[in-house]
Amino acid sequence: MNNYLSISPEVAQALKENKPVVALESTIISHGMPYPQNVETAMRVEQVIRDNGAVPATIAIIGGKLKAGCTPEEIEYLGKKGQAVIKASRRDLPVLIARGEDGATTVTTTMIIAAMAGIKVFATGGIGGVHRGAETTMDISADLEELAQTPVMVICAGAKSILDLGLTLEYLETKGVPVIGFGTEELPAFYTRHSNFKVDYRIDTPQELAAAFRAKLDMGLKGGMLVTNPIPEQYSMPQEVIDKAINEAVEESHRLGIKGKATTPFLLAKIKDLTGGDSLASNIQLVLNNAKLAALTAKELC
Repeated sequence: MNNYLSISPEVAQALKENKPVVALESTIISHGMPYPQNVETAMRVEQVIRDNGAVPATIAIIGGKLKAGCTPEEIEYLGKKGQAVIKASRRDLPVLIARGEDGATTVTTTMIIAAMAGIKVFATGGIGGVHRGAETTMDISADLEELAQTPVMVICAGAKSILDLGLTLEYLETKGVPVIGFGTEELPAFYTRHSNFKVDYRIDTPQELAAAFRAKLDMGLKGGMLVTNPIPEQYSMPQEVIDKAINEAVEESHRLGIKGKATTPFLLAKIKDLTGGDSLASNIQLVLNNAKLAALTAKELC
């Protein structure tokens, strides 16, 4: 495994000493935001984790190496290269590694590499899920399968509201993945705190989150745990505004024939344009909010 996995000295030392570590994805850097906001946000997220007593481990594939912990220079490199970096899911790892190429890790690949390194908690923006119309397209994110098999707690602001939230919850239920609402019984929908769907359990403290995940690990139950943390009230977008933008973006993606891994980046960019940049500002704030909760939970888990 050492031939493939590179753990930064800071992260390796923290893991050795049983100090809290929080994994971070890199797709949000290369595909989720424009430069330079992507790099600025990545560094802010790392600082929030440090400010709350944990060590950040931004995860990526650079030069064919699985990186658990990126340097500021590597984050800058990913941010500048942007969408020229391959958006890497589970299926992409063998070829990228063999070719010595770069890859921006999705929720799926961040979970895989975090688990390889021994990192138990991962903060992201929103997970992928069952896309609208999946009953005919079969467009279902690999994130859901990874949550079913890889023992990492994923803290997010819910599934991206470009998805079919009801079918996403049904899929997670089938796979035995606990969906927790932090301080809420309602599934948050990324840009907004509200949806018409309920989570499995409400938990109100990082201590209880850590206790539930520790019990899952101790029992040897396969898979991870999904914690949905609502975007702070002051940054939440009105549901009718974001729904209108999403519907327009989805219709345009259908007209243009956009499919597969290109779908989410296209929709997020289009929604940003339709909302005058408000969705990008909300996206940044919800990631910072998730990073803080992840750091506090990782501390309790240690």
